Amino acid sequence: MASDLSFVQYVCDQLDHLPGIAYRKMFGEYAFYHDQKVVALICDNQFYLKPTESGKALIGEPEVGAPYPGAKPYFVVTDLIEDTDLFVSLILATSDALPLPKPKKKKG
Repeated sequence: MASDLSFVQYVCDQLDHLPGIAYRKMFGEYAFYHDQKVVALICDNQFYLKPTESGKALIGEPEVGAPYPGAKPYFVVTDLIEDTDLFVSLILATSDALPLPKPKKKKG
């Protein structure tokens, strides 16, 4: 089941004061970005945060799940979206812990 755009908009609304937030539709689901880094996936109307030590430190013992069959485990933080302060902290901590994306090579 694909995620609803309304759910993606809801997530973005919770982070409307945080600059650098974006999303992109991919294979019927969504990749969620902060400062050009993929920090999460939205699949089946669930928010899957990339696992990092800094994110785990904020959550404690996170629920873990795979956003799609064969995927590595992510933190399932859908229930934390309404706690705006914690949710923003999680996005920032995860983004800070991830490397910048590698520049794409030019074709030809």
